Amino acid sequence: MKLIQSSKIQPEVKTLLSYATSEKKVDREYPLYIENPERVLYGYTIEQDLVGCIGIVKGEANRCEIKHIAVSPVFRGKGIGREMIRHVEEHHAFSSIYAETDQEAVLFYKNLGFHITSLGENYPGVERFACLLACTT
Repeated sequence: MKLIQSSKIQPEVKTLLSYATSEKKVDREYPLYIENPERVLYGYTIEQDLVGCIGIVKGEANRCEIKHIAVSPVFRGKGIGREMIRHVEEHHAFSSIYAETDQEAVLFYKNLGFHITSLGENYPGVERFACLLACTT
C-alpha cells in the first residue's frame, strides 16, 4: 500500500473513489485528502495497477473514520478490502475504526469484527449502518 498524495487526481484514483461515493462528489472529496493533514488516502496496487483505495480521517481520542473504501470490480472478493483495513490498523495506533455504510457492505464489516448498529433510514428506503471496530494495538 502506498500513500496517494498527488495534487491532481489521477484517472484511476477518480474511478476507484467513484465506487465509494457518487461521481459528482469525487472532485469535492479528493482535494480534502491533499489539503487536510488529518485525512490520508492509501492506494493498493497489484503489479503496477491501482486496484483499491482506502481514505481515512484521523479523529479525536485516537479514533479513525473510514471515509472511502473501494476495490475495482474485477478484484472484489479477494481480500483486498480486508488487507487495506488491516494496513490502517497496523500502521496507525488507533483506539477504534469507524465506518458508515449501507446494506450492500454491512456484511463485509461484520465479517471483519466490526460491531454493527442500524442508523435507520437516513434517506427514504436506504438503511445506513454504523460499523465500529475496537483496535487491540
